[in-house]
Amino acid sequence: MDLDALWKRTVEKLVGEGIITSEAVRRAFLKYPRYLFVEDRYKRYAHVDEPLPIPAGQTVSAPHMVAIMLELADLKPGMNVLEIGTGSGWNAALISELVKTDVYTVERIPELVEFARKNLERAGVKNVHVILGNGTKGFPPKAPYDRIIVTAGAPDIPKPLVEQLKPGGKLIIPVGSYHLWQDLFEVVKKPDGSIRVKNHGGVAFVPLIGEYGWEE
Repeated sequence: MDLDALWKRTVEKLVGEGIITSEAVRRAFLKYPRYLFVEDRYKRYAHVDEPLPIPAGQTVSAPHMVAIMLELADLKPGMNVLEIGTGSGWNAALISELVKTDVYTVERIPELVEFARKNLERAGVKNVHVILGNGTKGFPPKAPYDRIIVTAGAPDIPKPLVEQLKPGGKLIIPVGSYHLWQDLFEVVKKPDGSIRVKNHGGVAFVPLIGEYGWEE
């Protein structure tokens, strides 16, 4: 089975459907295929545009969903980016390729911290820092951020994440119910500290657990 050929076909399909719209995101997807970030038994399915299981009962998002969030984030080289919910490490690898600098990603499950670190090391990613912690509190030591990307569904927009955004910065986060359905919010922080929220429609993510998220 030619995993590379299957993956390239998926990427070009996403381009053809207008989901991947920038050459930068296309190149990042080709550099870090999803099959590098799943267990061996799931590699043959990594090109399929659906979520896949990863350890600890979690999932790695479908390629189209990852592409949508990255295109919304509009990442540029040199941006300071925080990811909440490392999972497999795949999204962080893509972010690192887009910003070309250090990326900070917070994961609450120790098993996934190790899983992501191993995946990133095998993929040759050297500028992603995986932190064990409560992602709903953000990561103050490296704030403020140009972009914060959250890969789990929250009951509301966590206040600490807004506080850790730069003026003009952007937060991409699913907000809604615990497991069934959320709306994908694009939150822009205005110079006066207030926020502007744009709803990009329905998504389905695992719950964001933590002090400013859902209870475990």
